[in-house]
Amino acid sequence: MIQIIYDGTYEGWLTAVFEIYEFKLQDVIFAKTEDSNALLFATTHSVTTDFEKAKRVSDGLKQKLSEEGFQRIYKTFFSEVDFAEDIMFRFARYVFSSPKNVEEDFSNNDVWDVRKAAKITRRESHRMKAFVRFKLTKDQLYYAIIEPECNVLPLIENHFKSRYADQRWLIYDAKRKYGIYYDLEETSAVSLQFDSNITSSKTMTEICDSEEEFFQILWGRYFSSVNIESRKNMKLHLQHMPKRYWKNLTEKTITINR
Repeated sequence: MIQIIYDGTYEGWLTAVFEIYEFKLQDVIFAKTEDSNALLFATTHSVTTDFEKAKRVSDGLKQKLSEEGFQRIYKTFFSEVDFAEDIMFRFARYVFSSPKNVEEDFSNNDVWDVRKAAKITRRESHRMKAFVRFKLTKDQLYYAIIEPECNVLPLIENHFKSRYADQRWLIYDAKRKYGIYYDLEETSAVSLQFDSNITSSKTMTEICDSEEEFFQILWGRYFSSVNIESRKNMKLHLQHMPKRYWKNLTEKTITINR
């Protein structure tokens, strides 16, 4: 067995796929640099990300797959399902080895696994686009904290860049300890030490714009006014807005004075 050690980026994985073919490596398993441990009786192959190699693999996959099929591989990478990189590689190998499009070959386990993993990421991305709640700081930065089930920041940044192009913002993933920052021109990934108690009332007063609490209360009151008790369907509500997201939603955390 050969352990393929790469830097944990999507381009790094694509480079690894290129080198598996380049060096005719057999019986491989992937490991990220930061959490790789030498496997007993396994040799290792370390990969340095090469964007030209990555592009060649990416272009090859695009030629063999539909746009949706290609995007499934990309989304699978960020799904964080167990052994995602290995599933992706087996799928890619099947794609390259077949003379026809294999996306609908549901007799193949890897085709199914890629579809299932991509669905997880797609669903979580969709939820995050709806559940992000920005707060305005005193230095006019809009920030939001999220804790998605999988790594969706790379998949949603263009949505927010387009929608909030005239505002500086930061979306921080508290689970993965990094965020996406937009400076009115471009986005960049940033690593931060974020205070886990940032949502406390004292901390919010210290960092938020003076009008922020007022608008949060207005939003909370609006949410309460449209939430008609007689029409409440808690089961359906939880289906569309699972409880694990509530602590970062303004309408679920704000205290309304009646």
